[in-house]
Amino acid sequence: MSKAFGIINFAGNHITVDGLHEYRPIGAFSFLGRYRVIDFPISNMSNSGIDQIQVYIRRKPRSLIEHLGTGRHYNINSKRGKLIPLFSETNAENNIYNTDISAYVENLDYIEEATYPYVVIAPSYMVYSADFSTLLQTHIESGADITMLYHSVDNAKEEFLNCDILNLNKQKGVLSIEHNKGSAKNRNIFMDTYIMSKDLFLDLIKKARKLSSTYTLSQVVNYECEELDIRGVAHHGYFAAITDFKSYFDANLSLLNLKTAMGLFNSDWPIYTRTNDSCPTQYFETANVKNSYVSNGCLIEGTVENSVIGRGCVIKKDAVVKNSILLPGTSIDKDVHVENFVIDKYAKIVHTSEVVASPEKPGYIRRHDTI
Repeated sequence: MSKAFGIINFAGNHITVDGLHEYRPIGAFSFLGRYRVIDFPISNMSNSGIDQIQVYIRRKPRSLIEHLGTGRHYNINSKRGKLIPLFSETNAENNIYNTDISAYVENLDYIEEATYPYVVIAPSYMVYSADFSTLLQTHIESGADITMLYHSVDNAKEEFLNCDILNLNKQKGVLSIEHNKGSAKNRNIFMDTYIMSKDLFLDLIKKARKLSSTYTLSQVVNYECEELDIRGVAHHGYFAAITDFKSYFDANLSLLNLKTAMGLFNSDWPIYTRTNDSCPTQYFETANVKNSYVSNGCLIEGTVENSVIGRGCVIKKDAVVKNSILLPGTSIDKDVHVENFVIDKYAKIVHTSEVVASPEKPGYIRRHDTI
């Protein structure tokens, strides 16, 4: 597809994932042991034929830049394709000025120089699969000014509280965008995904800047709802929004269910990621592993149940890991019981016999900590 270029947007100011966010942006979060969260929107674009992709990064860029590399592992055409990391350098004391519009203004030249008539904008903190080439064709045929992707849920009272919702008319026209206040269970969760012409996108950036220095793209689009033809398109399949610590924990463990995972993964729609050369995981005679994702390079002597184990982890004899997420390089000593925890990279659980939290409020061990 050569009609659109892609933009991967960063998470808004209202989104914070305690602990993990201290070290890296959400797009760089480990997901299912093998992937990073940003692999999903980039793979969606690559599979849809979009090979010019701008990735906007606001803070803590090192791990994300290392992961993105040249972009070759995303199957982007090496001759004409390009994956471009772009930075928002606004260091205002008040964080409300660090918006996506501010980032677009700082990098306006790159947007103006794009040689495509349309733009597809997707977030770096949501996990889903979508064919953007089909969505673009739907957008063009409809004659709409903007097409927005949404996912209908029936648990909006308890979940997706840091997301926006779309209010739609019977023809799927967008009446307004508002924050989910948890006042109703059935809502159309806005997936922060837009399709529009490049010219309109540039106009909205400039209009937002004139209206308010703190406006976001969703706010200026909401402001224009009465003037523009804005339409919603429903998404079907797996959808997760990584907007806080609990949603990150739940999203990983939910995909241990095969039926749920089939809503995200498809052999015809590969999810690309940066791979590492390492030996296969070694399972010792005392190992007991059930319903878990275990990455390569691990040494498993103990018990693992309903968990996600990252690369190079060590789980020693008689250790038990249940309902937990271990990021790469984690070490669990013998006779240690870990349950309902996220353990960050290279942490070691050595001097305590029990690290247990409730599933409603999972715990967290910081990177490089020894417990």
